Amino acid sequence: MMKVYKHYYDSPIGSIEIKGTNEAICSIMFCDKSESDIAGTPHVLMDCRNQLDEYFKGNRREFTFPYVLVGTEFQRTVWNALTKVTYGTIGTYKNIAEAIGNPRAIRAVGSANGKNKLSIVVPCHRIIGSNGALTGYAGGLWRKEWLLQHEKTFQ
Repeated sequence: MMKVYKHYYDSPIGSIEIKGTNEAICSIMFCDKSESDIAGTPHVLMDCRNQLDEYFKGNRREFTFPYVLVGTEFQRTVWNALTKVTYGTIGTYKNIAEAIGNPRAIRAVGSANGKNKLSIVVPCHRIIGSNGALTGYAGGLWRKEWLLQHEKTFQ
């Protein structure tokens, strides 16, 4: 079994826990902790941390570190579609359902969106309701609103 490492990054909107192996990132989630010991942290976690820092400073729009999508085939299909929603733009759950060729799966897309473990990098914060409402975000709606405004500012 591969060892999973943790590193914490203090973003402008709270602490983010980064989890990964020596090869790839598997989780980027908001949390309440922030005690990082950089010694022994794999390069890929530090690369992720540095790219998130660049994103929050307005200097990065895409992420290039390796990551893995851990979920069902349907969830991975939805998450891959989310990565096509570009920086500074928004989409809807309906747009994603249509993009994956299953236009009636709007609720299932919403459910998969909510199970995304790679916050910001797989940009579920860019997905809103068809009526324009900010709906559901595991990190809190205030963070979703902040991220959307942040991207609009640096677009």
